Amino acid sequence: MRPMRFAFLFWAGFWAFLLDQASKYLVVHWMGLARLRSIDVLPPVLNFRYGENRGINFGLLDNNSDLARWLLIGFSTAVCIVVLTWVMRTQPVRRMQIAAGLLVGGALGNVVDRLLYGYVLDFLNMSCCGIENPFVFNIGDVFIFLGAAGLILFENQSDRQRKKAP
Repeated sequence: MRPMRFAFLFWAGFWAFLLDQASKYLVVHWMGLARLRSIDVLPPVLNFRYGENRGINFGLLDNNSDLARWLLIGFSTAVCIVVLTWVMRTQPVRRMQIAAGLLVGGALGNVVDRLLYGYVLDFLNMSCCGIENPFVFNIGDVFIFLGAAGLILFENQSDRQRKKAP
């Protein structure tokens, strides 16, 4: 029965990874965003803008070097291993498993991009209320953010459940 214990973690990670990669393929390749560079979907709230992120969030550490690429692949993989190890050593609530799965699935989606292309494919651009956002991101980034927030929010719930258990 042990494998079933982390089923929510596995399936959340699986679907996060799959949705991230499928959305990138659909928008960047199938819809031709790589060629068109820009598709207005629901301006200004939702637009597709082609981006190649060689650094981390918001283009930080974007020096376009192979060393940086491999360091970021290693760092992302290490974060995934640490999160998985941490969560598997506890008895996490279902929401914490899902959060960990989302974070790992999104991070691995970005790792695959770096392995395939040398950079992370970004395409989502959202603006609102007269403020124009110049940054682009992807579905994997959304899952990483939601997963990290969920781990922070639900970690204490796992502690309380462990303390209540006889």
